Amino acid sequence: MDTEKEINEKILKITMVIQENYPELSKYLNEMPITIPIDSRPEINAKNLQKYYETLVELFRNYVAEHQLNYINQRNGLGHL
Repeated sequence: MDTEKEINEKILKITMVIQENYPELSKYLNEMPITIPIDSRPEINAKNLQKYYETLVELFRNYVAEHQLNYINQRNGLGHL
């Protein structure tokens, strides 16, 4: 498992990619349930950071896949499916 520092670096990289290339997706970053702590003093550790990173990657991949599918459909005159 990566260290907290390594995971934080990965989180920063994917967040920057999202903000630079898909700014319309940035609004969802603050709305993610994992960023809204239930505890008043949530524990920040490698496990929780890894979970957050994986959620970011999933959000990013799903959005990019949908974005590409919509682009292909529009090119082929199919519109949104």
